[in-house]
Amino acid sequence: MNSAWLYLIAAGICEVAWAIGLKYSEGFTKLGVSVVTVIIMILSFVLLAQAMKSLPLGTAYASWTGIGAVGAALLGIFLFNEPKDAIRLLCIGLIIAGVLGLKFLAKE
Repeated sequence: MNSAWLYLIAAGICEVAWAIGLKYSEGFTKLGVSVVTVIIMILSFVLLAQAMKSLPLGTAYASWTGIGAVGAALLGIFLFNEPKDAIRLLCIGLIIAGVLGLKFLAKE
């Protein structure tokens, strides 16, 4: 795995972290959580920008949002008792399949 994909994975993890931070910041009404959330947002964008130096725009952006969407959905299930019905899990699986397809099947 090249460094661009490592940047992209790190950016996706940061996206999950700031999405969860948004929930815990309660609409940016909690100062400490809000500051950390904004810092992680900026880090996520910086890492995505690094990945985009060598990855195609569509691949990088779709993978970044896919990692974020899957991570946020799964953490929503575990942290916030959000629904975990079969169709929701199937849709999460489809996002994972799409990201893996971009990584392993698409030509860079």
